[in-house]
Amino acid sequence: MEKILIIDYGSQYTQLLARRIREFGVYSEVVPPNKKLNLKNVKGIILSGGPNSVYSENAPVLESNMLKLDIPLLGICYGMQLIAYNMDCEVKRDANGEYGRTEILIEKKDELFNEIPDKITTWMSHGDSVISLSEGFEPIAKTKNGIIAGFRLKSKKIWGIQFHPEVRHSEFGSDIIENFVLDICKIKGDWSLSNFIDEKIKEIKNKIGDKKAIIALSGGVDSSVAAVLVHKAIGKNLKAVFVDHGLLRKNEPEEVKRIFKEMIGLDLITINAKEKFLSKLKGVSDPEKKRKIIGEEFIRVFEKFAKENDDIEYLIQGTIYSDVIESAASGSNTSVIKSHHNVGGLPKEMDLKIFEPLREIFKDEVRSTGEILGIPKNILYRHPFPGPGLAIRIIGEITEEKLKILKNVDSIFIETLKENSWYNKVWQSFAILTPVKTVGVAGDSRKYEYVVSLRSVDSVEGMTADWSRIPFDILNQASNRITNEVSEVGRVVYDITSKPPATIEWE
Repeated sequence: MEKILIIDYGSQYTQLLARRIREFGVYSEVVPPNKKLNLKNVKGIILSGGPNSVYSENAPVLESNMLKLDIPLLGICYGMQLIAYNMDCEVKRDANGEYGRTEILIEKKDELFNEIPDKITTWMSHGDSVISLSEGFEPIAKTKNGIIAGFRLKSKKIWGIQFHPEVRHSEFGSDIIENFVLDICKIKGDWSLSNFIDEKIKEIKNKIGDKKAIIALSGGVDSSVAAVLVHKAIGKNLKAVFVDHGLLRKNEPEEVKRIFKEMIGLDLITINAKEKFLSKLKGVSDPEKKRKIIGEEFIRVFEKFAKENDDIEYLIQGTIYSDVIESAASGSNTSVIKSHHNVGGLPKEMDLKIFEPLREIFKDEVRSTGEILGIPKNILYRHPFPGPGLAIRIIGEITEEKLKILKNVDSIFIETLKENSWYNKVWQSFAILTPVKTVGVAGDSRKYEYVVSLRSVDSVEGMTADWSRIPFDILNQASNRITNEVSEVGRVVYDITSKPPATIEWE
């Protein structure tokens, strides 16, 4: 199969770039910079961005033969600077850099910018800048303050751009990627999720075979799709285990049991581990420690179950691409944002072998995969819910009282959205219990109660997100219900921060 190879220099957007390419029906593969390249069927190479400077000690380098290959090459951000640095152009360290939305001017109608307007807004995130080009290069785009935003080596099919076209904040970003992938690399668009499913089922059969596996089923989209996919491959050799750790949404355990026993027909085993998890989390406020504790405790619960059923060898997890990226598991150069319980939260030593059938695809692709597999839409289009559950939506120490408060607040918010036909208009909505208390009034009495924040975002794959413009009257309705029905809450606020600069979850 023809493919585009992406060399990952540590950008948080690298896998997002791979996702954009797949939108054109083109298979993309992400590899670290130190891996020996297999160029079979490779029709184009993209050098990703990254957090380093080309002048930094131990900064990742460009393979010496990369610029000699007769394959189209595109450098993005750090990738552009690497090309320039290795081709005797001048790269300057800049203390200020450029970050966020930046307007650029297209100076030359090159193949890369075919049918792109002369002026577009792009997403920049860089410190170093290419300030002059060596012989053979020509600038094809600049920022308003004169910084080179794009260049081309005239004698070869080599391009560099300083902005991130893969981020949705970049106007015409997908068009620029499409120009490179389809027009310059001349690749066929014959990759699909149906291909992925067929290949993954073969892989599961080959890897697990007649051995037994268990899956950590949470009732969320990812674990649901992973369960059905693996079940298709190994049938009764998969046991679905639902761990009630006490950190789920209101009435979630009962709903999970109903859906997966009655609607999907999986043999579901429930383990009540509330007391164990909450005792381990007692007194813990640091979000990374919470994630690590929950990740380890999950594994210990499953190991205990596996020992009681000693023929089980594999633990299936619903890890997806965005989990891997944010846990910095996709490349050694990636800056850690936060660890996920099913990636960075796993203990180093464990008896079960981990298998993650969805780790190469994004949330929207997971949902599409689920539709192909025949999973009901009311499961697939539930809002995402983090593996650590409400533990990372309670800022600070977790207590049973705080869990009760947050479950009630979250339930009211979701109910209000559904009643007003807004639940399916947004990507993810939830509530956060802050450790802050403020003064309020109830009747003629002074109150001193918790502040909760409501959070709702619009996204496609979870790598970038914008805050949802929910009508004020709906937010007002949710706020009134929360403060009237949950006596421990005295103030409700709404989070209007996008990703970036924030993450979707608060912890």
